Amino acid sequence: MERENERMETHLTFEEIQNKIEHIQRNYEIDEDKFYQIVEKWSDQDLETEDKLLASFSELLEQVSYEINRMEETAEMKATCRMGCAFCCYFPIIINEMEAKLMKKAIEKFPTDRKLAIQSHLSAYYATYGEKIKQLTSVDFESSEAVKYNYRKSLLPCPMLNTETNQCMAYEIRPIPCRTYMNYTDPKVCEENLMPKETISFEFLYEQYMGALNEFLQFLYEEEGTAFIEYPNDVYAHDYLANWFQEDSNSAGLTEI
Repeated sequence: MERENERMETHLTFEEIQNKIEHIQRNYEIDEDKFYQIVEKWSDQDLETEDKLLASFSELLEQVSYEINRMEETAEMKATCRMGCAFCCYFPIIINEMEAKLMKKAIEKFPTDRKLAIQSHLSAYYATYGEKIKQLTSVDFESSEAVKYNYRKSLLPCPMLNTETNQCMAYEIRPIPCRTYMNYTDPKVCEENLMPKETISFEFLYEQYMGALNEFLQFLYEEEGTAFIEYPNDVYAHDYLANWFQEDSNSAGLTEI
């Protein structure tokens, strides 16, 4: 019991988190060059355009996580998020069509048993939640903050969440909203509050991630074509992640493996 109490005391308070974020804002500079170096590296590779896109996409996502780690080191803070803690996996996730297509294509490259597991999971997911998804996503996600609250309150899990293990089935390619939402205080705040004030988001890193990816698409568009991406249309089409994957859950895009 004493050890448990000692561990609880190490959690940051809301005020401490705010102070550390201010410290990051004053002392940390995002290494934007790293993002553009990634796409430059892959643009020079002797690979199919599809493979260049997928490699850049994956590495840019890793760079976002790396930047967060560097910010944490700068402010001497450590996330209390742990494997099996999936409260944030019930928020609405909005991505553009390019990101959705890249995720789907990356899943197609997964080992066969993993692809089969995702296919089976998605079929069951949409059979179970199809009507709820239709109801929740019929509302414009930009209309008000209440949209996010009502979505969260509905307890609709992310399509990629295995609710038996509370683990993401596509963790390494999880989109920006998923990898930038963090908790640095008592994990119970996520359990006890639908939208806890103590959590923070590093989603501002989307600017560097999408800026580099968009520049790479522009280069490909002018030089060799953009493979399965319809550029620039796919960049400007945004929707719920649940809708993007429902479109292909019963089509060749995810079921032919």
